[in-house]
Amino acid sequence: MTGMDGGFSPIAFYEYLATARKKLLDWVRPLTMEQYTTEFPFGRKTVRATLVEIPLAEWSYGTRIAGETMPTSIERHPFNRFFSTDFAALESAWEELAARTRRILREERDWNRALEWRTTTTPPMHVRTTSGGVAIQMMAHEVHHRAQVMAMLRQLGIAAQNLDYSILMFQRTPIPA
Repeated sequence: MTGMDGGFSPIAFYEYLATARKKLLDWVRPLTMEQYTTEFPFGRKTVRATLVEIPLAEWSYGTRIAGETMPTSIERHPFNRFFSTDFAALESAWEELAARTRRILREERDWNRALEWRTTTTPPMHVRTTSGGVAIQMMAHEVHHRAQVMAMLRQLGIAAQNLDYSILMFQRTPIPA
C-alpha cells in the first residue's frame, strides 16, 4: 500500500502503523530475554513493558469504539499477561488483535459519535470524547510508545530508524540521470 491507495481515513492510517510495526517487531524479534527486559530510565522501563502497552491500549480503545464491555481491572485485561511472557507470545496475540482492530475501524460509520465512560483509576474520572477521538488516541499512542522502543533498541546497539510515514508509504520512483 502506498499513501495514494486509500487517502486519509482511520483504516489507511492504521495500515501505516501495521507496516511500521512490522519493521519494529523485526528489530525486536532477535533480542535475548535479557535485552527484552533490560531497564531504561524512560518509557515503561523495558522493551517488553513498553511494547505490551501498545496492544493493551489498542485493545482497550478498540473495545470503546465497538461499544463492548471493558474488563473491571487491569488484571482481567487480555493483554496484561504479556508483561511476563516472551516476545513470541505477544507478537502472536498482537497479530490477532490487528485483525480485530481493522474490523472495528472499517465498521465504524460515525467518527463524531459521542463516547463516555468512567475510569477505574484513582481518582475515578468521567471521560467524554468521540469515536474519532478514541481512534486518534489509539494511533498516536502507538507512535509515542514505538518511539520509546526505538530509543531503547538504539541503546542496545540496534539501528532502529526510518519508520516515517513518507518513507514507508509514499510511492517513490528513481528518476534516471
